[in-house]
Amino acid sequence: MTTLSAAVLLFLVLDPVGNMPVFLSLLSGFEPRRARLVVVRELLIALGVLIVFLFFGRYILAVLQITEPALSIAGGMILFLIALKMIFADAGEIFSGSPEGEPFIVPLAIPLIAGPSAMATVLLLMARQPGKWPHWLLALFCAWLASGVILYFASSVERFLGRRGTLAVERLSGMLLTTVAVQMFLTGVRQFVSIK
Repeated sequence: MTTLSAAVLLFLVLDPVGNMPVFLSLLSGFEPRRARLVVVRELLIALGVLIVFLFFGRYILAVLQITEPALSIAGGMILFLIALKMIFADAGEIFSGSPEGEPFIVPLAIPLIAGPSAMATVLLLMARQPGKWPHWLLALFCAWLASGVILYFASSVERFLGRRGTLAVERLSGMLLTTVAVQMFLTGVRQFVSIK
């Protein structure tokens, strides 16, 4: 996998367009300046979590004795479920029962940005080719930065695209992510069969 394809995959997994309605609804009661500061803080926390998983995830896998095929199959299944939710569900419904007050770490940083699928993806990238860690770090940073720009200007993006446009982009991303998920699953199965 190239740096560009890894960045595109991570961008799809981070799903900034799908996360926009949740960010907007959770931060609707705050003045715009404070809301932007919260978005930046949550984005930085999520980046930190994903970097930790990028560099230390393989040691967690080693302790838990999780093989690369198992990780690939599990990652494909998680991505597939996320993709189905992107295609068929309203993102605002996912965290509709969130507690009152300013969100901190949960649910914006984790699991909206640094969710299970993003963690599994960076783990998988590093497990497959640990020597290419600078490429994976660059891909993660590019995907995070692009997602961050969209979420920072979420209200402007939603106004520009409109509700229908936002849904269309989210569902298109979900369909692309579905194919990536199936490919990850098939790769894991192929690796498992070749080991046997």
